[in-house]
Amino acid sequence: MAQNNALMPLSHLLEYTFENEALLAEALTHRSAASVNNERLEFLGDGILNFVIAASLFEQYADLNEGDLSRLRASLVNKDSLADIAKMLELGQYIKLGSGELKSGGRRRDSILADAVEAIFGAVYIDSGFDTCRNLILRLYAEKLQNIPDVQTLKDPKTSLQELLQSRRYPIPAYTVLEITGKAHNQVFKVECSIEGLDCVTTAQGRSRRKAEQAAAKLAIEEVSKKIAS
Repeated sequence: MAQNNALMPLSHLLEYTFENEALLAEALTHRSAASVNNERLEFLGDGILNFVIAASLFEQYADLNEGDLSRLRASLVNKDSLADIAKMLELGQYIKLGSGELKSGGRRRDSILADAVEAIFGAVYIDSGFDTCRNLILRLYAEKLQNIPDVQTLKDPKTSLQELLQSRRYPIPAYTVLEITGKAHNQVFKVECSIEGLDCVTTAQGRSRRKAEQAAAKLAIEEVSKKIAS
C-alpha cells in the first residue's frame, strides 16, 4: 500500500512503514475525534510494552529483585517517559482530536501523547507481529535503557524510610491523620509520622492522605539520617 505522504515523516522516525495504514490512522485517533479510536490499540500496546521492557530489564540486571525491577520498569513505561518518546517522534502534529481537545491544547497533553505511542505499538504488533514490535520498542527506548536511573532514587519516601529503619533494627513508622480541612473536593490532610524509640515526629500536609504521608516520611528520613550520623 502506498504510504500517506502526510505520515511519511513519522514513518521515517519510526523506521517502519505500515502494510495496513489504517492501523496507524486508528492509533493516531483520539476518542474525542471518532468512535473508532486508539483505545483498544493502546490497551494492547501497553501490555506488549510492559513485557518487552520487563524482559529487557530481567536480562540486563541479573542481581536485582522483583521489587527493584518493578520500580525500574514503572519509571520507563510511565506517562512521562512515553510522552518523551512522543515528542521525539513529533507525534502531536499527527494525532486526530475532537474540537474540544484541540481547543484545550490536547496535542501537547502528555497523557494523550503517551496513549498514542502505546497505540502505535499495538498497531505495529497487529501489522507485523511481535518481533517487529519488540524491535521498535527497544529502538525507541535505547537511550533510556542505556541510562537507567539508580533504583534507590525511584523509591517513594515511605518505602525508603521503612527500609532505612529496618536496616538499623528500628520499629517501622506509624502514620496518624491529625486533621482534614477543606471541602470534600478540595481537602487538605495533615499527617504525623512517628518512630518509636527514636524520638522522631514529623508532620506534613498534602491534597491526599497518601501525599501527606509521603511528605512526612521524607522529613522523617532527614531527621533519622541526622540521628544516625550523630
